[in-house]
This record gives sequence, C-alpha cells and structure tokens, in this order.
Amino acid sequence: MGFWYLLMFFVGVLLLVLGALRHDVPKSIKIVILLFSFGLIFVIGSLVLLLSGSDTILFELLE
Repeated sequence: MGFWYLLMFFVGVLLLVLGALRHDVPKSIKIVILLFSFGLIFVIGSLVLLLSGSDTILFELLE
C-alpha cells in the first residue's frame, strides 16, 4: 500500500510543479488552477495516508 501512497505523492508533486511553472496564465488559467489544486490534494492526501494510525483516521471519517 505504501507504494501507491508514494506514487500518489509524486504525481501530486509533479502536478504542483507543472501548475507553478505555467507562465501563460491568462490563456489557460483554468488548467493552472486545476493542476495546482489537484496536486495539492494529492500531496496532502498521500501524506495523511502515510502517517501512522491513518487507518483509524479513515475509519473514523467513514463511519
């Protein structure tokens, strides 16, 4: 399971970098915002899932 969390983390970092490096914002502002927000969600989600005790956190949230 840790492999998938790390993969999600790296995809999130990649999306963050792609969103931050786009300098033609007026032409594609929606794409930049989507890349940045999805990257941020992936990074935060994967870091939460990599914490010890994340299974109890998910159990509490889904209960």
